[in-house]
Amino acid sequence: MAKSQHADVAIVGGGVMGASVAYHLMAADGALNVTVVERDPAYEHASSSLSLANVRIQFSLRENIEISRYTLSVFETFEEDMAVDGQGPRVMFRPEGNLFLVDAAGREIFRRAFELQQGMGCRVEWWDPETVKQRYPLYRPEGIVGATFGPGDGHFDAQAVLMGYRAKARALGADFVKDEVVAVTHRDGRATGVRLASGEQLAAGCVVNCAGAWAADLAATAGVDIPVVPVKRQVFVVDTAVKPGGPLPLTILPSGLYFRTETGGLILVGKSMEEDPTGYSFSYDQRRFFDVLWLELAAFVPDFERLKLVRGWAGLYAVNTLDRNAILGQWPELTGFYLVNGFSGHGLQQAPAVGRYISELILGKPPVLDLSIFSPRRILENRPIQEVGIV
Repeated sequence: MAKSQHADVAIVGGGVMGASVAYHLMAADGALNVTVVERDPAYEHASSSLSLANVRIQFSLRENIEISRYTLSVFETFEEDMAVDGQGPRVMFRPEGNLFLVDAAGREIFRRAFELQQGMGCRVEWWDPETVKQRYPLYRPEGIVGATFGPGDGHFDAQAVLMGYRAKARALGADFVKDEVVAVTHRDGRATGVRLASGEQLAAGCVVNCAGAWAADLAATAGVDIPVVPVKRQVFVVDTAVKPGGPLPLTILPSGLYFRTETGGLILVGKSMEEDPTGYSFSYDQRRFFDVLWLELAAFVPDFERLKLVRGWAGLYAVNTLDRNAILGQWPELTGFYLVNGFSGHGLQQAPAVGRYISELILGKPPVLDLSIFSPRRILENRPIQEVGIV
């Protein structure tokens, strides 16, 4: 271990969330001793790297909207802010939009969310089916009563954001250690540090769980039970015979099927399903595409019936089974143990705001953005947050 075996803050998990927390802590107080423990510094299985890397303001919960608005503002100067020795990451943010197709069953839910977003000053548009066809002639929106479009939503280089936070945190003094945390140590209701697979003990008065899909396993070592499970999600890359005339937004059908254009004239396609397996598997199943996704895609975009499956990959969502929203803050029954978990697929786009918020909680500073609605106390009280209709 590069530093002494003591830290003010030990962060478990060096993905984008852990790196963001580390950066914000060091930016606020450069005298802190912050150690980030990451077992996979190549990030081969990190959700940060396997994400579709989308950010959108189209949520139905005010706090989630505010988080995304903050992320979009951060991206405006991210390359300059994260520069080290004059070199900054290239986020490559592409605001190609998010398009949610709405059927009759979802009309009122999406209309209320749309009105909330507009009331908060967000850039969002309500389209009728004819507008959808005019804007994207390849689409066949039968059975659709409308759509919401966020022209400022888009996608970015996930690895650049992750490595940007990591590099800047290290430049400010954070220590990143390659090791595996096997247990959170605690005594008399307080976290005391972490025990590592190498056999070393890292003492710390504050331990932050940024373990992503492995969050519940880590929490259990401290006697903390959180409703977070790893769920496999799969993405497929296809080369269509007919090419769109320009970029397609991330288009989400009422069934949950989603797709967007990718560089090189390719299309990314995926769908989250209730029967998606839990566990730590990273294999992807071509039959899923050919038996399910291809049929739905071709029904909505008939010109995509002729295509070639190029490749695919699988990653893990850290799904909060209580309400599919983040769990943020100190666990009420263990002082010094902070949870940054359960993002259910939204973690990458929420990392800038969440990293700042957790650093404010740890340092006892008034939060700039009040995210107390995501407090872990709701887990103990079985009190889910209602984010409705837009997942």
